[in-house]
Amino acid sequence: MAIWSLDWSSAAACRGSEGSLFYSADAAERKEDRLEREQLAKRICTGCAVRDECLHAALERHESYGIWGGLNEFERRALTRT
Repeated sequence: MAIWSLDWSSAAACRGSEGSLFYSADAAERKEDRLEREQLAKRICTGCAVRDECLHAALERHESYGIWGGLNEFERRALTRT
């Protein structure tokens, strides 16, 4: 079993933000609502000092959901295919 350090997370810009902004709170979320929610989350990620560490951790753990390092699950999946 691999152990990942999340020491970087204490400096994350999203710390203290509403979790539903980074993860869908509703499985039946409308596409327009999802895009708007993701844009807001990604805006927080834009100025984050640990954005690269966050993205790296998500890629290593194969995170299936949510915004990590400014990318959603589809964008992260595309990144790993290249």
